[in-house]
Amino acid sequence: MLRPRRRTSLLAVAGLAAGLLFVAPQPAAAANLVKNPGFETDGTDGMPYCWEKSGWGDNDFGFATVADSHSGSKAMKVTVTRRVSGDRKALITESTDCAPVVTAGKQYDLGLWYKTTTPDAAITLFRHDTTAGWQYWTDLKTLDMAGGWTQATVRTPAVPAGTDRITWGVSVYGTGSATTDDYTMEQVSDPIPPATCTGTAEECANGRWTVLPTQNPVRSMHSVVLNNGKVLLIAGSGNSEENFNAGTFTSAVYDPVNGTYKVIPTPKDMFCAGHVQLADGRVLVMSGNKAFPVAGGHGYEGYKDSYLFDPVTETYSRTNDLNDGHWYPSATELGNGDIISFGGLREDSSGSVTAERWSAAEQQWLPLWKVNQTWSFWGLYPSMILMQDGRLFYSGSHVFGNGTPGTGSAIYDYDASTTTAISGLQNKDERDQSASVLLPPAQDQKVLTVGGGNIDSNPDASRLTDIIDLKAANPAYTVGPQIPQGTVDLGNGKVAETGNQGKMYVSTVLLPDGKVLETGGGLHNRANPVYEASIFDPATTTFDPVAADPQARGYHSSAFLLPDGRVMATGDNPGNGTWNHNVSIYTPPYLLKGTRPTITSVIDDEWVYGDTQRITVDRPIVKAELIRPAAVTHSSDPNQRFVDLPLSVDGDNVDLNVTSNPDMAPPGWYMLFAVDANGVPSVAKWVHLQGPAALATDTASAHVHSFADSLDGTVTKAGKKRASQKVSTTISGCDRHYGTINVCVPTVFPDGVKKTTASRCAWLKKNDYGRLKVNGKDDPLGLDPNKDGLACGAKDLIRR
Repeated sequence: MLRPRRRTSLLAVAGLAAGLLFVAPQPAAAANLVKNPGFETDGTDGMPYCWEKSGWGDNDFGFATVADSHSGSKAMKVTVTRRVSGDRKALITESTDCAPVVTAGKQYDLGLWYKTTTPDAAITLFRHDTTAGWQYWTDLKTLDMAGGWTQATVRTPAVPAGTDRITWGVSVYGTGSATTDDYTMEQVSDPIPPATCTGTAEECANGRWTVLPTQNPVRSMHSVVLNNGKVLLIAGSGNSEENFNAGTFTSAVYDPVNGTYKVIPTPKDMFCAGHVQLADGRVLVMSGNKAFPVAGGHGYEGYKDSYLFDPVTETYSRTNDLNDGHWYPSATELGNGDIISFGGLREDSSGSVTAERWSAAEQQWLPLWKVNQTWSFWGLYPSMILMQDGRLFYSGSHVFGNGTPGTGSAIYDYDASTTTAISGLQNKDERDQSASVLLPPAQDQKVLTVGGGNIDSNPDASRLTDIIDLKAANPAYTVGPQIPQGTVDLGNGKVAETGNQGKMYVSTVLLPDGKVLETGGGLHNRANPVYEASIFDPATTTFDPVAADPQARGYHSSAFLLPDGRVMATGDNPGNGTWNHNVSIYTPPYLLKGTRPTITSVIDDEWVYGDTQRITVDRPIVKAELIRPAAVTHSSDPNQRFVDLPLSVDGDNVDLNVTSNPDMAPPGWYMLFAVDANGVPSVAKWVHLQGPAALATDTASAHVHSFADSLDGTVTKAGKKRASQKVSTTISGCDRHYGTINVCVPTVFPDGVKKTTASRCAWLKKNDYGRLKVNGKDDPLGLDPNKDGLACGAKDLIRR
């Protein structure tokens, strides 16, 4: 079961009064920016001048100025004697007289001396946004227990745009006390690393793509970056009827270092399975394709089998079965290492309404009676993103057809078996194979949803983006900037996109400089590849067009980050059934700015929540982060996340402060990057954030702030128990009356294609469909008027 969440209404911080006026910020001084840092000057309400009481939740607490000081005559003691939820903290007063002025984009070194009797204490920051007012920013550092005076230092992330002041202090969120004294805050001097362009001017601005000389040997549609830096590429049958009938199921392991592939025997057709990395680095693969559709009969069928892939032995082994079949399921890791899965198609082609849960403790899928259920159908590959309090955010990104009924997006509460509708998602029924990503850093709890279409109605795919701040008290999507337009191949070569043309089959990739690459895509159902890529900057909320992948990357394509900071792109499976075996590598602009920093040592690669870990670097860095390795398919990787690691810097020694919240960074292997002031990243080191066994010793654990609590959306409780939901046999947007099973003749043709035999056959010819056999006697699209069993023959086109 999930840990109980700490959720109550947000306590208004003392001193934050409506209508409070702010004077124009003054430049930050080089000296200590904290007023009354040692609490020597008295203020009001029993607190020192420029300090205030703060906190939230159900707890008993006390604030006291005590004589047991580090220096001078006074220190501040915050005590919690009983705690059900929330915290208590002494903060710098949120006023123009007291709150330090900061500059957007700059970093600040914070320091204090402390003594604690609890392991549950942390340095917590709030920021003043010039538009939205005061709001929680982040927890920077968990304080180790200390009986004597101990110094703690930490460096903030770059101050977000629109921020003019911050306040900070120590939170106590477990029973015990924290006594603090002698606070310091200084602006960090800007390091000036060399920034010499090592490519052409165009490459240094927009990066470059390279098509590798060696092709991918398998028709892989699932890509998993393993904790040894290699890439697992899962094909199963590769959406090939010939392979399926022959029982030829494959995977491959790609080694980016030497550019080689090793083909791996695969026990089952894992085409369109679900997959996720477990805390120990193994890959859990769930369900897959039991049967291809039959014209006039059943649709795709999912099986109950589940397997584990071991990166060490490079072999699959069987687990216990799922409770239901799930072709196209979701897979999200929870903060305790469990996996939760929804959606997909059952063994009879109907939609599965069964939620599944893999137990990290038991190393098996739990029986149905142990898993909370809503008995609702979430669709295929629903994007379910873990929030900082253990709930799941369904972003609205999915595969095939319309979105879920209602608003198309929701917050799902496993413990309560409820869903709450989230408003604001644009064109929710045209977000088929859109992409959703938790933006950097994960601490900000913002999600970006990009593009999408609808294979049933087959309109032009869109340029729409939507952004949601899950830290808001009542989160809702807001309209984001439209993605840039590129060129599209409509069958006669590339032409510029026009009007509202965008793309579906989008890939989004978190980059170590804190930005997001979006790449690949197509305009229609398995047709008309779009050549466009751009980089989204969460700080400015803008897209910057960059070099486009020269290869078509539509249906069954993937793009993902490699440990060296490059991006790999694979696959494309258009409607004519062909497969693109070429592999592209994108070198982002940050790798063309001269020498990159190096992590020369990692003292310990086994990490624990709330810990401080030391690394050494060969030159100054401004940030470090953990990036979860990819496990991506069909534009979907809900576990992808970028977790900021606040720094404490002492020359080339850098202490990294690890979040205490496992819901922020679920247990497992991560890529650790160090980044300089030019945004140039190191090559990643692999570190293991320890899982359930480590968590069991700390029941108070995560410092979770209260937000997303006052939801206005309709709340739906668990429905009546049922077995399944009826799903159309044409759920894949393909009419199986024509051609082989891996050929997709669209049930609805793109706009501009007339509903005539001649027009439809011309479109099919232009898109290289070749000869199409008619399966059975039915001809629903009118492609075989002379009824000779071959679509679009010469006699079919006479006077048609």
